[in-house]
Amino acid sequence: MCPVNRENETARHLNLVSPKTDKEISAELSQVLVVGKSPINRVVVSKIVERSGLKPISESPETAAKTLRSLIPGAVVLDGGPDNRDCDGLLSGIEALRRASGRSRPPVILLSTKNGTPESLGLSSVVDVVVAKPITTERLQPVIDRLIELGRNPEVG
Repeated sequence: MCPVNRENETARHLNLVSPKTDKEISAELSQVLVVGKSPINRVVVSKIVERSGLKPISESPETAAKTLRSLIPGAVVLDGGPDNRDCDGLLSGIEALRRASGRSRPPVILLSTKNGTPESLGLSSVVDVVVAKPITTERLQPVIDRLIELGRNPEVG
């Protein structure tokens, strides 16, 4: 993350409203926010999301913060780009949503050029799962399905 400006619009927005109870924060579990600079990668990921019977919401990193102010998706898929940093500006906003919900929601998947766990790659604690590129249905769809199922039935985990 860029240490100069770690707070984005979503984090500022959440700081301006009063803390919400768990009942006031409702996740749209059927919707998955797909974020990335590459429109082609967003289309590929959106098609995989649709195969899971879910509704993708495709956004660039610059416009995704606005979406997160109006919606808590069932999951977020971030395309990290060549250095895993393309979506760093959203992480503090997602972290604020998770604090407000009192849980690790929405779950976050990072599409990475490197293989490993979020910890081994030195990624933010907001990232739950890393899926190595190239993006394929066989790699990504089971991860999305598992995270959405955990959101619906937390005791399954």
